[in-house]
Amino acid sequence: VRLAEFGGGLVQPGRSLFLTCPTRGFDFEIWSIAWFRQVPGKGREAVACTRSGNFRPYLSDFAKDRFRVDKDRDSNTLTLQMNALTPEDTGIYYCAADPQFSPDGCLENYHYWGQGTQVNVSS
Repeated sequence: VRLAEFGGGLVQPGRSLFLTCPTRGFDFEIWSIAWFRQVPGKGREAVACTRSGNFRPYLSDFAKDRFRVDKDRDSNTLTLQMNALTPEDTGIYYCAADPQFSPDGCLENYHYWGQGTQVNVSS
């Protein structure tokens, strides 16, 4: 199983970033795949979670109106479009995957993780 995050960087407040997580070694259609983040002073928190089937992805409250998660099935890549970024979005963003089906929202634990990509939002 391979997960790798790309697309982080330094942006000004109000701008956008597009993160990608190309995956290998597992069934992209069946596994639960998600974005998490580690922000300064807080624990790791879920950003957006997907699962098998035609279920709408789960988005955390802070992400609902600004972020979009998609599964590119042609390239087995999980993406995260982040708009209207604020300094509170600064952190390390991780891609995670697990073979377990998520009946509701995000899993409590994901077995596989990428190395993370740093996002800095600052003027």
